[in-house]
Amino acid sequence: MAFRFTIGRKLGTGFGVLLFLTIVAFALTIATVTKSKQQTESVVSQVTPSVAALKEYNFLLQKSQTLISKWVYSRTRDDEPFKTDLRNLINKEYPNIKAKINALSANWNPEEKSKFKSIVKFTDGLFQVYETEIMSVLNSLESYNDASITFPVQLSFEDTEEKIKMLYGQLDGLIKEKQTNAETVTDQMFVSFNFLENVVQFMGIGLIVGGILIALFTTRSITKPIQQLKKMLLSMGIGVLPKERISYRTDEIGEMGIALNSLIESMESTTEFAKQTGTGNFNAYFKPLSKDDSLGHALLKMRDGLAENERVLEQKVIERTEEVVRQKEEIEVKTKELEILFKQVTDSIHYAKRIQEAILPPNSLVKSLLPNSFVLYKPKDIVSGDFYWIDKKDEWVYFAAVDCTGHGVPGAFMSIVGYNLLKDILNNTSSATPAQIMDKMNDGVASTLHVNQERQTKDGMDMTLCAINFNTLELQYAGAFNPLYIVRNGELMQFKSDKFPVGMHIGEKQNFNNNSIQLQKGDSIYIFSDGYADQFGGPRGKKFMAGNFRNLLTSVSTLDIEKQKTSLNQTIEEWRGQLEQVDDILIIGVRV
Repeated sequence: MAFRFTIGRKLGTGFGVLLFLTIVAFALTIATVTKSKQQTESVVSQVTPSVAALKEYNFLLQKSQTLISKWVYSRTRDDEPFKTDLRNLINKEYPNIKAKINALSANWNPEEKSKFKSIVKFTDGLFQVYETEIMSVLNSLESYNDASITFPVQLSFEDTEEKIKMLYGQLDGLIKEKQTNAETVTDQMFVSFNFLENVVQFMGIGLIVGGILIALFTTRSITKPIQQLKKMLLSMGIGVLPKERISYRTDEIGEMGIALNSLIESMESTTEFAKQTGTGNFNAYFKPLSKDDSLGHALLKMRDGLAENERVLEQKVIERTEEVVRQKEEIEVKTKELEILFKQVTDSIHYAKRIQEAILPPNSLVKSLLPNSFVLYKPKDIVSGDFYWIDKKDEWVYFAAVDCTGHGVPGAFMSIVGYNLLKDILNNTSSATPAQIMDKMNDGVASTLHVNQERQTKDGMDMTLCAINFNTLELQYAGAFNPLYIVRNGELMQFKSDKFPVGMHIGEKQNFNNNSIQLQKGDSIYIFSDGYADQFGGPRGKKFMAGNFRNLLTSVSTLDIEKQKTSLNQTIEEWRGQLEQVDDILIIGVRV
């Protein structure tokens, strides 16, 4: 069998050369770096920290000289900050730096250790002179005024200055010696690194030249043919058959090229057959490459299936078209019927709105009975489940804010029942107090809705009913869930209501409590339904809440009565924004 220089052998030879050069460079680098690492550790762990610590020691001595000089010549109290700094330097900072250098000096030579011990001994004596002959003597303002004290202290300080100069000389000599050692080790380290640099440069050039030669060889013999194969396969991957063909070769790429050329020719034949079949020519000629050509046999089967499906689909399209036309006609008829029904319902609701508006007290009646008042009335739908009622009997003016169960059409029916009951009770019975009227309403709602022990209902009304005598300024009220607010001198007073509604009989019947309040001139009275406080809105889409409602009433109570209404309406509209109104809104305000 003849020897073939296959792709694997070509790649193996090239990468073998690169691997050999890399191993040589790696071994030389490891040896040099190990030696340099030892020298670096010596500089970093011992020599450099020692020099830094000795310089810090030198700085501490200079700082102590400055502070003791200031102590001697500045007439100050004993608690001055710079005196505290000097004590901390002697008692804390100096012992710490001395301990640090002692630890670092473990690897010093004997001569260096001896010099440092001499410096420490001298420094200890110097600081002892500071403490005993200066700091303990000049310890108050009075001591600075006594010449017999300050003169000896200054003489003692002048003597120590000469000793400090000698100490600086010894310390500078030790620092220079340690710096010289550090420079020597550093120079040795740089020599090692220079050698490593030369080796790496030489090996790098060798690797670059070898890599270029191997890359050129690989590109010519492997990469370029593979790129051609890749281009042809990518073209086939997006459905485009290439025109070029792979040239003959004796290696694996040549074998793949022969297979790819054969595949392209087969795909061209298959593509032409698919085009003919797609245009509806189910009689186009096509012959599979062999009995094992699964794609060719599948295409023939697909052609026969498509021909049959086309006949079936044509029939289904005809049937479905007829059905769609019929359904369209039916939908058009139903749409017209719904439009007529919607118009009838809408017209009925609008007529109900006119009826509801007709039973509500007109503005002229409101202003004649309650001159200084407003009514903010905002139904959620066309008709409302909230309504207000105003009337007069003898010396009493009655007004109520009523919230019936639900809103829209159901609430509107309940509001008509409630309005008629209120009017009938006031005009045709002897009931005069709000509680008596609401008790009668309770019975009236139950009678109207045919409620008994066997048949109970949850339909009812939350309301507040007030009666005011403008001659005596007495206010009587009764409430079903809804409270009464009075703002007096900028403070809001809340009067609670009974916790059961009008007309909702669940369990035993209960009577409402009548409450009496003595009003004052300037009081503002507010009754309302829960729609204002329950409205969603604001930046987070949450409820307005009862607390915010009370604060708002307190703030607007100082305004003119019509401006109060305008402000309340503007505030809730801005709060609601683009959100839907969730319930009917009703507020009645009266200023005494």
